Amino acid sequence: MDECFEALANIHRRRMLVALLDHNPQEDTIAVPEDVHDGEQALEVLQTEFYHSHLPQLEEAGFIGWNRDTHEVVKGPRFDEIRPLLELMRDHPDELPDDWL
Repeated sequence: MDECFEALANIHRRRMLVALLDHNPQEDTIAVPEDVHDGEQALEVLQTEFYHSHLPQLEEAGFIGWNRDTHEVVKGPRFDEIRPLLELMRDHPDELPDDWL
């Protein structure tokens, strides 16, 4: 459970995981979604953080699979472990603080 909360501790990782949750399962991959950028950080800085921090952390936890060459992300082998928390956040945004997603 700690690993799930660690993955969800950052808004950009939460947005990435929710994007995967809502992804059409008939398609194999998604590109890193553009809406993870909230305008508070320079886009280049955020891209660097994704490449060096967020995506490796989510991949190491098994929540995503990440192709560094194509920048595509898929659900990882442990995605279903974090799914209930993602569904809770996605389905109850009015009950959560504004900056959660």
